[in-house]
Amino acid sequence: MTSLTGLLATASRTATGFTTQIPLNWLQGRTAYGGLSSALALAAAKQVEADLPPLRSAQIAFIGPLAGAVSVTATRLRRGRNAAFVQADIVSDAGLGFRAIFVFMTALESKVALDAAPRADHAPPAADANLYTGPPEFFTGNFNFLDLRDAAGPSEWLRWGRLIELAGLDPEIELMAMGDALPPAAFKLFEKMTPLSSLTWQVNVLKPRPVTRDGWWLLHAATETAQNGYSSQRMRMWDADGVLVAEGMQGVAIFG
Repeated sequence: MTSLTGLLATASRTATGFTTQIPLNWLQGRTAYGGLSSALALAAAKQVEADLPPLRSAQIAFIGPLAGAVSVTATRLRRGRNAAFVQADIVSDAGLGFRAIFVFMTALESKVALDAAPRADHAPPAADANLYTGPPEFFTGNFNFLDLRDAAGPSEWLRWGRLIELAGLDPEIELMAMGDALPPAAFKLFEKMTPLSSLTWQVNVLKPRPVTRDGWWLLHAATETAQNGYSSQRMRMWDADGVLVAEGMQGVAIFG
């Protein structure tokens, strides 16, 4: 199995990013796991300039399948006094498969100081918890998970997750790799396996360069609308201390 850290370490640098090979253990069906694509794109974006401020937002489009050899490129769109906008694309033999705009922003002096974000009251898994790890030929084999089934409704997920190998990984890249690790919330509405695919992902990072303990993040996804082959879902991510560090939305295609 190839870890995300190993994948980034062996990538071949180019003038605008890098090239690499999507390993089989990071595939989700016929395409790369969306969190992996997002992490690779962010890695390229962070190479554009050495002094980028913290990541605060990402707008992501999962345009087409990505597998095999890929080229990851990044371009600075604008760098102002406070914020930098960087576009990142991933292309395979099938063409453009991924595009993101990352927004990096420095902290500003402000008279506004509101933090009413809900805290998580669930403790991270104990050392002897019965964790789930997916099969090695599927992207979930790179993670440990623990579902909080009793705390989740019929169209939502609530799950602790962590990367199994994260030594030396940039915390912001870790965040993007973890943030999409849940199945779409609409998946819980079906009685049998039904194909679903994320189309877009909007992420807002609430804490600059968030980190957690022992790699554990609490992930939540919920949908209130799933019809006509489309679902919109809300997503949240807490650290091991119960602090909300990111929130977002996804548009999901339902094929059945």
